[in-house]
Amino acid sequence: MAEITIRKRPRTEAVVTQRKFFKKTARGKVIKVLRERYLRDDVACGIHSCGLCAHTTDGLLPSSGALEHTAFKDGHFVLPDTNIFLAQMDLMESPLFSPPMILLQTVMEEVRHRSLPLYNRLKALVKADDKKIWVFYNEYRSETAVIREEGESPNDRNDRGIRKATAWYNSHLSLSRPPVRGQAKPPLPTVVLLTDDVANRQKGDREGLTCMSVRKYVEGMKDSSQLLDLLAAAGSDTIEPTQAASVRQALYPEYLPTATLQAGIKSGQLHQGHFNANQYNYLEGSVSVPAFEKPVLLIGREHMNRAVQGDIVAIEVFDEKDWKAPADEVVDQETTLKNDDAEDSEEEGGDDEALAERKVLQTELTKQPTSSKQPTGRVVGIIKRNWRSYVCHIDSTSLTSTNPTSLSQQTVFATPVSRLLPRIRLRTRQAPALIGQKILVTIDRWERTSRYPEGHFVRALGKVQSKEAEQESLLLEFDVPYRPFGKAILDCLPPEGDNWVVPPKTATDPNWRDREDLRDLIICSIDPPGCQDIDDALHARRLPNGNIEAGVHIADVSHFVLPDTPMDHEAAARGTTVYLVDKRIDMLPALLGTNLCSLRPHVERLAFSVIWELSPAAEIVNVRFTKSVIASKSAFTYEEAQIRKDDPKLSDELTESIRLLNDLARKLKAGRMAAGALNLASPEVKIHLDSSESSDPVDVEQKELRETNSLVEEFMLLANISVAGKIQETFPQTAVLRRHLPPPRANFEKLQDILKKRRGMSLDVSSSGALAASLDECVDPNEPAFNTLVRIMATRCMLSAEYFCSGSVARDTFGHYGLASPIYTHFTSPIRRYADVLAHRQLAAAIGYTPLHASLHSKSHVERVLEVVNKRHRMAQMASRASVEFYVGLALKARSEKETVIEDAFVIRTFRNGLGVFVSRLGLEGLVTFKREIQFDADNYTITIPSGGEEVSISVFDKVKVRIDVEQDKNTQRGRVVMSLSHPIDSRGM
Repeated sequence: MAEITIRKRPRTEAVVTQRKFFKKTARGKVIKVLRERYLRDDVACGIHSCGLCAHTTDGLLPSSGALEHTAFKDGHFVLPDTNIFLAQMDLMESPLFSPPMILLQTVMEEVRHRSLPLYNRLKALVKADDKKIWVFYNEYRSETAVIREEGESPNDRNDRGIRKATAWYNSHLSLSRPPVRGQAKPPLPTVVLLTDDVANRQKGDREGLTCMSVRKYVEGMKDSSQLLDLLAAAGSDTIEPTQAASVRQALYPEYLPTATLQAGIKSGQLHQGHFNANQYNYLEGSVSVPAFEKPVLLIGREHMNRAVQGDIVAIEVFDEKDWKAPADEVVDQETTLKNDDAEDSEEEGGDDEALAERKVLQTELTKQPTSSKQPTGRVVGIIKRNWRSYVCHIDSTSLTSTNPTSLSQQTVFATPVSRLLPRIRLRTRQAPALIGQKILVTIDRWERTSRYPEGHFVRALGKVQSKEAEQESLLLEFDVPYRPFGKAILDCLPPEGDNWVVPPKTATDPNWRDREDLRDLIICSIDPPGCQDIDDALHARRLPNGNIEAGVHIADVSHFVLPDTPMDHEAAARGTTVYLVDKRIDMLPALLGTNLCSLRPHVERLAFSVIWELSPAAEIVNVRFTKSVIASKSAFTYEEAQIRKDDPKLSDELTESIRLLNDLARKLKAGRMAAGALNLASPEVKIHLDSSESSDPVDVEQKELRETNSLVEEFMLLANISVAGKIQETFPQTAVLRRHLPPPRANFEKLQDILKKRRGMSLDVSSSGALAASLDECVDPNEPAFNTLVRIMATRCMLSAEYFCSGSVARDTFGHYGLASPIYTHFTSPIRRYADVLAHRQLAAAIGYTPLHASLHSKSHVERVLEVVNKRHRMAQMASRASVEFYVGLALKARSEKETVIEDAFVIRTFRNGLGVFVSRLGLEGLVTFKREIQFDADNYTITIPSGGEEVSISVFDKVKVRIDVEQDKNTQRGRVVMSLSHPIDSRGM
């Protein structure tokens, strides 16, 4: 028998191995937490050929380190501190930056505590194939572990731990390569502590370490000219000052301290909300806060105080006597600031641009009607920045040198693609080469003394207007994850791949456990043309008792996507599939989305079925939910199903099933409309591409909606409502639901006023039913498109629908305003929406098919996941619209080269210097601006234009003809749609 020896650790070691701290619970109780860490001597250094460490062969750093740096001819390794990863992640991720790197456990933990998004990027960096990174667990190696000393801050303790690990590595390298008698001492590589903390560098120098700032290190690298552009401004401690730096004045008020902001928000003196920039006027923004019905208006740079679109800000609201009305003039940043100097843009004192901005504001204030005033205030602090990488163009007029061979650093303006963002100042050596390119720029800081935020260049995306660059820039602009699925995710797929089939039915097969065999049912799917991810199918049949059985069968995605797996985490991060005109960014790998989970015809597939017994009047008698196996009999397009339904010669089971479904759908819709559901509209168009191989657009037309579209929609709505009731009943605290809050009445005030004054029509917004009824009455017998336009404008007054956790909000706020349903969820599209996957898991648990994963019992976890899903859903919608706009622009450009493009349009907004118009055939909104002085009647939404001795009046809802051109911007080389009036007046030259 082997002898067992029990060894006790000496008490003196407890000081190093025990971590003691006090923690306050949610109820205010203070508890002592004691954590034990076991120190060891065998934590490997990760350097190849080290004779002192036992290594595996995977992921080791080269024994000599990197030899290319000018300062380290004998080789070196870099050991970055925490702030390098917090401030310089773009540099770290660059393929040009690849020295062997030692990443300390202390650094990883500190990054995780400071920024979760950066921590996720750091984890991806460690796994990247083109990087050589060794994670060293310095907190568990006896020689490198440190404890916090009396009076030492956590940050100082971490810095000391990083310096101690650097010193250990240098001595460890020396010990692992002892001199051989009779031979020269071998050269040793250096471990370089990379830090932008001056105090940390000074302490390291005193301790005999080799320390460098990131800028100094990069300057000695082979590709320094390109890498220096990636440096974040915040970390550049040796940036040369601009010409105006010596006489800088504060252009913006200082932010209040965080403690003051929190106290002010708690007491109600300050308010918190998301900052929204005005797309028509860059000198105006707004913040919606619960305390006021209307958004709080922020007028002028000083009051917006460096807020950027999407930032969560703290605002102070002025006294009511100081409230203002929103501007009614189009104020374009590029036009107003066209002569601004990037190098000199930090100086306020009387420069032309500042004077021009003041003049615009003064003009607006003198012309404002008192009736439309709303709460007005100013930003006093930032709660949370929404800064990220933005797609931009270099402003060619801001270059001091256009010599393509020049490598001198220039300060230039980067103009974001989005009109909602300010120009960004950046320093780059590549400015001449980047003209005419789309580039990615990150904002680093926005000082009080600078009119613009400062940022750094990340990478070039490609030539402006090339489809590849435009498509990638669109995905980046709307923060759509589009990287290919990694190995860990693909490993979660069935190993059989495309050959996977539903196994034969046996009593012991787990795939058939508690599943109903519905393969003999006459089931079909109805989808748009070319649909590959078919996630829903339907059936209907008459029952002997005179009632009707109807079923919705949804792809059983949760059978393949199991909780807490790499594929599940990736789907949660993506949130939704994104549909672009000629591309689809999938939420799940294609094997699932277009094959194993797609309910293709004549193939057995796993499904989750909702089956109702309905009376002939489409009233629910009962409903049941079951996992099932189905075999769809056919896959129709909306058009094919419509033709089949309408063909009197056909009377087969499948056709009768479609007719039965259609009859029920009509009754279900009538019931919804009677309950007050809204029939809203959005400007949807279809792009015709040249061919399946080519993505050149040839034409644009409005989408045609058929009766079969409504058929599918009604049954999907019914399934979603039925599932919502079931999961909320079973999991009242964590059910994944979707709601649409009633819009504040103030949102409709302007539309109501326009309709009353321009058309003599009223809009009753007292309830969704009243709104639906009054929308039905907004009809112009001479203009069928008028009603659709009013519905589009009404939709824009609505709040957005959102996913929520049932235990997080009051029960009386569960309702879906647009559908007039007291409860709702998304269940019917799990291939392309992650919220539906969660609903599937909850429904499976509710019917006792499988236990609910622990994460879906946690309210805080569900809230966090749905926050991401809501954001991804919004961004996906915007990306899809932007893709359509881009292709509409390409189609228009092709048309305008052959002919003059003139289209009918409705006026939807009037400005002091222009018109907002909507071209319904193209689903396109645009601006017609006038340089000449025109008369503007804000109260009656009318402009009057003098023309040849006569005056032409144009008002909101008037039908006009517009000439559409696609011009190339001389500065950015970007194509942009330009509109001018063709009728009732030719506005060219005006």
